[in-house]
Order: sequence, then C-alpha cells, then structure tokens
Amino acid sequence: MKKVLVIEDNEINLYLMRTILQKLGHQVIEAQDGFTGVELAIAERPDLILMDIQLPRLDGYGATKKIRETEETKDIPIIAITSYAMVGDRERILAAGCTAYIEKPIEPESFIEELNKYL
Repeated sequence: MKKVLVIEDNEINLYLMRTILQKLGHQVIEAQDGFTGVELAIAERPDLILMDIQLPRLDGYGATKKIRETEETKDIPIIAITSYAMVGDRERILAAGCTAYIEKPIEPESFIEELNKYL
C-alpha cells in the first residue's frame, strides 16, 4: 500500500481519484487548497502527490515550488492533474517542478497506467 496525497478542490474529481486509488489498495490523503497540500506533504511524506493546478489560496505552481524547496519532500513525484491543455501548458507545468502531467477529464485506464509508473 502506498500513500498518495491528492490536492484537488473539485469534489467530483477528488471523488474519482479517491475511488480509483482506494480500489488499487492505496491510502489517500486529501487537501482542497495548495497551502493545506504543502502542509500535508511535509507532515505525511506521501509516496506520490496528485496536484491540481487551479487551486484556491495557493495554486498548483506555488504549491509545487514549496514542496520542491523543502528537503523532506523535494524528491516526491508530483503529477499535475489539470484541465490546462493549451500549447505550452505542459512545458510550463513540468518546468514548475511537476514530474508528469495528466489532462482532465480523467480517463481511468490511462490514469492508472500513469500512476503505476510512479508507485
């Protein structure tokens, strides 16, 4: 069992990711804004972080930056889960420190394949 931190403010997306992860046997920790996500990343040291980019209080770019700047969390894989799909968004997200990028809406089969690369 791996510990996965999901930082997502949309209840439907959160529910979908939680359901998939729990069916795969993983422990799910949840945060609905970037500040709480950073705090939980440091406190819980998850095996993987799923990061929405459009978040209240601190967006995914800022939260990723803070997680990468912290010694205890700097090496945790972070997968951006976002509806940003314009030219240049993927590059900008990866440059911000995310390990990988998954577009919304989430397609369960490819979502699971991507997760398995990091778990």
